[in-house]
Amino acid sequence: MAIGGLYVAQSVIGGITWHGLPAVMRAEGLPLDQIGLVSLIVLPWALKFLWSPAVERFRLPLVGPNRTGTIVVAGGLVSIAGMLVAGLIGPAALMPMLACLTVVAFATSTVDIACDGFAVQSLAKENHGWGNAAQVGGAYLGAAIGAGLFLVLVDASGWLIAVWSMALLLLLLGLPFLFGAVSRMPNETREHVPSLMAALRRPEIRRGLTAAAIYVIAQKASMAMLGPFLIDAGLDLATVGVVNGVGSMFIGVAAALAGGALVKSLGVRNILVLALLLQAAALFFFSAFDFSGGFPKWALIAIAVASSSGVMALGFVALYAQFMRWSDPRQAGGGFTLFQCMDALVSMAGGILAGYAAEHFGYGIFFAGAGVIALMAAPAIAMVSDRR
Repeated sequence: MAIGGLYVAQSVIGGITWHGLPAVMRAEGLPLDQIGLVSLIVLPWALKFLWSPAVERFRLPLVGPNRTGTIVVAGGLVSIAGMLVAGLIGPAALMPMLACLTVVAFATSTVDIACDGFAVQSLAKENHGWGNAAQVGGAYLGAAIGAGLFLVLVDASGWLIAVWSMALLLLLLGLPFLFGAVSRMPNETREHVPSLMAALRRPEIRRGLTAAAIYVIAQKASMAMLGPFLIDAGLDLATVGVVNGVGSMFIGVAAALAGGALVKSLGVRNILVLALLLQAAALFFFSAFDFSGGFPKWALIAIAVASSSGVMALGFVALYAQFMRWSDPRQAGGGFTLFQCMDALVSMAGGILAGYAAEHFGYGIFFAGAGVIALMAAPAIAMVSDRR
């Protein structure tokens, strides 16, 4: 529950930044090319591996207690202060807003390094699935708050009250971690000095980077085109919003919790392969829908929710549990961060390629090709993941 609170808080900020803010900016009359600049805020998350060794060296001193709590407090205060300033700036002032939210993204990504490392060190291996259920489920819940509740507050009370309410929520979400999980840290003596090269020399890290690239390009990249596909299929924005909100709040969280249980009982490898096969089936359905148009729209909505929230959450719980097992407990935050950065970089590149492919070949061919990639990725991910 403690680490889940932090993951929810981080995803609240992500939901505001990448989903709520663009909608507010468009309502304020900003042009689409300027709104597209919001995607630059993802860079701290893609590049955080560069400072993760320094964070781990501070978090795990050679002598003394674990300093995860200190990093969480500092990063949390910077995030809350940034949100308060963002409330005063307003969405119309684009560049100051982007600068402010980039600082918040740097702070939250740094907290994420420490939180991931703490989770890897503190959870028994048989509970890694539950830890990642908290991580993935928290991500879906936080995204629903940041992309859904936030917009409701903006509409009802204005930008300032909405942003400051989210800042207060961040404070409340961090309290269980500060007063529970890290309140009693023992003094320890450590011999290992965390570094990026030490992480990259481990074969488990190289396997993890390969697994991340394979899995993300097969499972995640094609989902960038799902929203435009639903609009072009005749659904209105309100319906797509309900699909995203219901999917994140209920289906995604439920699938994340189910994934935690299934990883523990069936193993990481089986769940990863299952999720890829289910995603391939969904992608082939989207292709068939585009080619034939004979399927009812309720079926399209149901498959869209199942694939974008349910299957995605199930698979990433298993993938992140595998990442935990491959991370070195002596510098767990650094290793886990490398995997997440590969996830972010492949997602960015895959999203660009997905847009190009869908534009030039059409949705039908695009989704069929993505389904083939998912099928081909299933044996590949089975080869690189743990067989236990």
